[in-house]
Amino acid sequence: MTTDVHVAGVGMIPFTKPGKSASYAEMGEAAARAALSDAGLGYASVQQAYVGYVYGDSTSGQAALYGLGQTGIPIVNVNNNCSTGSSALWLARQAVASGTVDCALALGFEQMVPGALGSVFSDRPGPMVRFEEVRDEVQGLDPQSPMAAQFFGGGGQAYVDEFGIDPAIFAEISVKARKHAANNPNAVFRDLVTVEEVLASPKIFGPLTRLQCCPPTCGAAAAVVCTPEFAKKHGLNADVVIRAQSLTTDTPSTFDAKDMRKVIGYDMAAAAANNVYEAAGIGPEDIRVVELHDCFTTNEFLTYESLGLTPVGTAEKFIRDGDNTYGGRVVTNPSGGLLSKGHPLGATGLAQCAELVWQLRGQAGARQVEGVELALQHNLGLGGACVVTLYQKVDAR
Repeated sequence: MTTDVHVAGVGMIPFTKPGKSASYAEMGEAAARAALSDAGLGYASVQQAYVGYVYGDSTSGQAALYGLGQTGIPIVNVNNNCSTGSSALWLARQAVASGTVDCALALGFEQMVPGALGSVFSDRPGPMVRFEEVRDEVQGLDPQSPMAAQFFGGGGQAYVDEFGIDPAIFAEISVKARKHAANNPNAVFRDLVTVEEVLASPKIFGPLTRLQCCPPTCGAAAAVVCTPEFAKKHGLNADVVIRAQSLTTDTPSTFDAKDMRKVIGYDMAAAAANNVYEAAGIGPEDIRVVELHDCFTTNEFLTYESLGLTPVGTAEKFIRDGDNTYGGRVVTNPSGGLLSKGHPLGATGLAQCAELVWQLRGQAGARQVEGVELALQHNLGLGGACVVTLYQKVDAR
């Protein structure tokens, strides 16, 4: 992998609540068109496409991209749970970095239904069986609570138990997310909330209340990646390069440690982040803006430490000092994150990519973080996979 990979174009459509969106194929086509338009390219220039979604039949990627044309290129459908969008981007980057193609498209979309996530297939073992066995051993099963909330709420509770913090601190993350989303026209929830309102919302599991859980969402996002030679030949904007990227999966510690924080991907995230920092020759102290996987407030809280943004045991102080927002050390989720922008599973990773590319280009409007030269992305899927990506402005290299 010796070839630089540039993000020549990004696009997304406004995220919406289930029942208010177009079909997945229409959303996917619109996001792909937006990314190609941003790049200044036609679909005929794309040599491979990787399309991510979690809930959908096979070859849904073709259904979305055939609206742009039937060019005969390879189209690969991708499903890696909530890290699906960034897994599609990882594959597209690899295709370009290896010299296999000069230009690739990564697209993600999701057409969701209201309510908590659930399994589609009931006639076979689920991929989460190992994780569920550890959950049941560590904290038991609550048949009345959503599955994902039991995992991520349990991870937050494990931190509370070890460090003795007031779990009300998690509510501050929801408040911050809404403040950031207020400036994002693509976000679902843009109204401000208070800590009191967050804590007063219905209890879901452990320290989590409803306003600390991301909503089911419909939407789509896309990115065009290419070589520097391709960008130069076609006169494309090559201001943003993928400096480093790592996709990790679970190791024995996920199951053997009997710690819900590890069950929900803490070690995967730490490993991916460390791979990226080492490859790029930087440290977390060099990062000023991050889009991270805040499916629940507890996961954002834990991710501050797994990414090395603050030392282990200090995430509460990190929040109290305002170091996770504008005016602090690093702006986390300027888009509003999954909590407020929304979480259409297959699109999330590429929506994070779009936000960070806009930040690096200086195109984020009222969300703009000043002086951004490096931007970090963290996208996590239970089951599991984690993708961490580092973007850089070319003129900062």
